[in-house]
Amino acid sequence: MNKNPLAVTANHPRLSWQLSATGLNVSQSAYQILVASSLEKLEENTADIWDSERVTSNQSQLISIGQSLNAETKYFWKVKVWNQKGEASDWSKIAFFRTVPSTESLKPTWIGAISKEDSHLPEGRHFHTATFKRSKRDSIINASDSLSRRSIMLRKPFKVEKEIKEAVVYVSGLGHYELTINGEKIGNSEFAPLWTDYDQSVNYNTYEVPSSLLKNGDNAIGVLLGNGMYNMLAARYAKFFVSFGPPTLFLKMKITYADGSENIIHSDKTWKYSKSPITFNSMFGGEDYDANLEQNGWNQAGFNDKTWKSVVVQKAPKGILKAQTAPPVTIQKQFDVKEFNQIQPNTYVFNMGQNLSGFPTIRVKGKKGQKVRVWVGEGLKEDGSISQGRSGKPYYFEYTLKGDDVETWQPKFSYYGYQYMQIENINYKETIVDSLPTLMDLKSNFIYNSAGETGTFESSNEIFNKAHELINNAIKSNFQAVLTDCPHREKLGWLEEAHLNGPGLMFNYNMKTFFPSIMENIKDAQRENGLIPTIAPEYVVFGGDFTDSPEWGVSGVILPWMYYEYYGDDSLILEYYEVMKRYVDYLTLKSDNYILDYGLGDWYDYGEHAAGYSKNSPIALSATSHYYYAAHLFAKAAKHLNKTEDIVKYQALANNIKKAYNNKFFNKETKQYGTGSQFSNAVSIFMDIVDPKYKQAVMDNLLADIKNRGYRLTTGDVGNRYLFETLARNGENEVMYKMNNHYDTPGYGFQIKFGLTTLTEQWDPRKGNSWNHFMMGQIEEWFYTSLAGIQPDMKHPGFKHFFIKPEIVGDMTFVKSSYKSVYGTIVSEWEKSENSTIFNIEIPVNTSATIVLPVKSSVKISINNIALDKVEGLEKLDNVEKPSFKLGSGVYNIVCE
Repeated sequence: MNKNPLAVTANHPRLSWQLSATGLNVSQSAYQILVASSLEKLEENTADIWDSERVTSNQSQLISIGQSLNAETKYFWKVKVWNQKGEASDWSKIAFFRTVPSTESLKPTWIGAISKEDSHLPEGRHFHTATFKRSKRDSIINASDSLSRRSIMLRKPFKVEKEIKEAVVYVSGLGHYELTINGEKIGNSEFAPLWTDYDQSVNYNTYEVPSSLLKNGDNAIGVLLGNGMYNMLAARYAKFFVSFGPPTLFLKMKITYADGSENIIHSDKTWKYSKSPITFNSMFGGEDYDANLEQNGWNQAGFNDKTWKSVVVQKAPKGILKAQTAPPVTIQKQFDVKEFNQIQPNTYVFNMGQNLSGFPTIRVKGKKGQKVRVWVGEGLKEDGSISQGRSGKPYYFEYTLKGDDVETWQPKFSYYGYQYMQIENINYKETIVDSLPTLMDLKSNFIYNSAGETGTFESSNEIFNKAHELINNAIKSNFQAVLTDCPHREKLGWLEEAHLNGPGLMFNYNMKTFFPSIMENIKDAQRENGLIPTIAPEYVVFGGDFTDSPEWGVSGVILPWMYYEYYGDDSLILEYYEVMKRYVDYLTLKSDNYILDYGLGDWYDYGEHAAGYSKNSPIALSATSHYYYAAHLFAKAAKHLNKTEDIVKYQALANNIKKAYNNKFFNKETKQYGTGSQFSNAVSIFMDIVDPKYKQAVMDNLLADIKNRGYRLTTGDVGNRYLFETLARNGENEVMYKMNNHYDTPGYGFQIKFGLTTLTEQWDPRKGNSWNHFMMGQIEEWFYTSLAGIQPDMKHPGFKHFFIKPEIVGDMTFVKSSYKSVYGTIVSEWEKSENSTIFNIEIPVNTSATIVLPVKSSVKISINNIALDKVEGLEKLDNVEKPSFKLGSGVYNIVCE
């Protein structure tokens, strides 16, 4: 939820608000919305755009404005509500939003230093590290000084001669840009715009320029461009090589004066460019900066640009220019040196204390021409030096000094996953060598998406607390333009992570504007035959199962439903209905008598074998179960949207797949699926494929296997969620507790024992590659929905009504958890002592919750010091096993004795 969005794409935007009030059982009975064209008019309650008038409704989310709006316009709005007693609130604070320009008004002209034709950059997406051969010609093309790859600076002087009402900039610099006006950076984004498949979609960003930055008279726009994923170099380390063209810029700045006149500045042939001091920049290889190439004042008025060259008007990227609506990546945290080690004379390794995605900030002092090269890595070799063997090498940052006093620098167009930094040939703290530069200070910048955190979790169990921390540090590290697999070796958007970790992601972070960007990337990546590849954007075509695996592609069908469940918003189901349909049809074409037999299966499942393709469970069982799930959910989508023909067709398809699945994989004698593995049985139960009369027997087999292995799991990336949630949803939370409450491998405890600060790719980090993966982090769902018991209700999606069903397991004595839903913050806490169990619950205004307490029905229960039977407004539910009742909004202290 964005309070004041600058890039609203809908013609009839939807407005939402959260209510706050003291007392119990407070709800909205009516609302009135005013929308105006100016702040002044709205302050006077003049709604010249739209007045909803009083509407009798308890709806406070996603109210469509009943008026078609103009493009490229700023609107102001406020709301008042009436409570259940008919009492009116004050007007809310005024909020605003901007609608995006029409494509025609943007008039996108792309400029740069060299045309795509003259750059001779290679095209195509089949250049993967394993097969790419560098020719002599490629070496020439990829030389760091070539304009086809080089970071450039672009500038445009302009004049301001009147009083300004507002100034708005629309900008897209590819691969990435930094925009300045009169030398001041605009916005706080890193690596803007967010990555896309540039043959399909190109993001631009919208900024309101503070009037204080614009001076009466001469002004200047400055833009710095880097390569990003748009223009990959075949130099140093690279996962793949793909280019959509040389660095390029589109910009439109619209200045509106107080008298109503306008001045529009476009990117055009009147701009000039020069090579920037960034002599090398690669998303996979690092970044080099030569401070001797700086041109002071280049992005300010009055700079002499006579030696600069006129830009080339370039061919536009193939993709459609679209406003970026997902949140930007920003610097979120900064870490100082925790400890350091001099491994050789004047060679230091710095432990920054946290594995992360990011880049350093260095402060150095030295002579002109001296270089400081910073190697980064998430682990160390036996000799204490940096190790990049698992994460992609060579990767480094290099700064060439200009010889001033103390110089400060940080990269702009490359980041890596690391905890340690190694710098050679420097002075630091100890013996000073005159011929070497001196490192004055070193910091580590943690970058991740600015979507915002929505959840908290804490418990009496230190393994669970530390696992929560490890997982979330890994999520943050990979929460970039896309949900990446790792922040170093690949940086690719592998799609299975989004749905298998979906609930955990949504409990911890505001994915309201980010999930739609994933779906847009999925739509762009979908092939003509309906295939959704394993990664989106699909910058490289791996081929085979690494391009086409149902457990990954099914994200395109599952995510719209998860989004609806947690946010009460069915727009993704509506907008991507055809994407979902085409994928299910593709799987049908690939199937043989409703069975699919290809893909990666339960990737990285645990055992004595090497991690990779599913070994414990049949590939066909994994593929077919997800084929069924896709058909089932699509039939559900058809029903939701009342697509009559599709309801009949796809429900029949789902039934046929289920029947074929049970005929092929279920052994009626043993009551086992497939190999009898934990994944085989768990996924069959989770997806409701098991015939009800056999469900308990299959569940018993699953439990027996877990117990026979000493309460250890055998699942992997795909299977974990199905195993965890099958146990949780079928009353086996004690087994779930035992399976995860230990310091052995496989398990989160071993990673903690190993001393890590992020979750790793494999259960045993000594065997895996990346030490910064969140794909195994599915236990987050259990922390929130089982231990804290906060559960959405699909009959009332978006937490309009929800459940609080906490579980007290093992020797745990407390859990504290909260979740910022679209209606407000939900709190679920419990504390167990020898004589009582206390629950503290908060239910947002205009919502209700069904509480199911994990205590015997015979216990004495009081709510806010009132006996349960005497509480007004409480709706007690019949449940012989556990006390259950429904509450309205408010803060509740529930004591069970």
